[in-house]
Amino acid sequence: MADVRALMVPDGLAGERVDSGVSRMLGLSRSQAADLAADGAITMGGKKVGKSDRLIDGALIEVQIAPPSVAPEMAVIPEAVEGMRIVHDDNDIVVVDKPAYVAAHPSVGWHGPNVVSGLVAAGYRISTSGAPERQGIVQRLDVGTSGLMVVAKSEKAYTVLKQAFRDRTVSKTYHSLVQGLPDPHEGTIDAPIGRHPGHDYRFAVMNSGRPSVTHYELLEAHRSASLLEIHLETGRTHQIRVHFSALRHPCCGDLTYGADPTLAKRLGLERQWLHAVRLGFDHPGSGEFVEFESPYPEDLKQSLEKVRS
Repeated sequence: MADVRALMVPDGLAGERVDSGVSRMLGLSRSQAADLAADGAITMGGKKVGKSDRLIDGALIEVQIAPPSVAPEMAVIPEAVEGMRIVHDDNDIVVVDKPAYVAAHPSVGWHGPNVVSGLVAAGYRISTSGAPERQGIVQRLDVGTSGLMVVAKSEKAYTVLKQAFRDRTVSKTYHSLVQGLPDPHEGTIDAPIGRHPGHDYRFAVMNSGRPSVTHYELLEAHRSASLLEIHLETGRTHQIRVHFSALRHPCCGDLTYGADPTLAKRLGLERQWLHAVRLGFDHPGSGEFVEFESPYPEDLKQSLEKVRS
């Protein structure tokens, strides 16, 4: 049975094409919205509209979305996530402190715990926007990266936050322990990132990649490694790991991107030393800027102490 979404066209989207406006209102891709219009699944004021028709201010839009087929490994199955901490919860959002070895959502080839399934198991209501396995997800952290993530609970929050991430108005701060000492000690890495031509699971700096910008500054310099504060302007997959690997200063413990396994073993690291310490954005409900912080987890604290000593 199709899921029917009904909503009023806001003033800010009046005059927009149907495929563009519906994609923004429901968090769909523009091509998905265009396909729905072509299938006669979108009506405005009770009449079917095409993808290039224009939205009318205050008109009632109804969209029929057929339930997609979901591969078994992509299904959201409630499962408690050990160590996942709720940092903030209200009617629009829930902010979680994600442990390492936990994915953001179910995905092909991943059989471990994930944030979405953990929230469902804990009784949290999540936005239904987005693909079934990624409902409510407006950002992702790598499985081996710990720290802060925001998940949308309301449909409005999903739309507003997705746009905020696209517009790069979200403040994303990470700390990373990288090998060696970057020179200069503060700077910007502006290098496009794309999928590695020889490895499906890896990414690399390449001319054909997508624009990727990383800002960093030195916090602590030690004999074998440096602690950096990193601000992401863009949010590409593995961005921090790829950029610092390209500078020949890979994240400590990140064997996938060239870290020294001997140093990783000495520091007791089984994953990349990378943590999302702060996350700030305009709250989708109140419009006020909110910011959240996360302390280092125990494995990163212990390895940092070994570097310091």
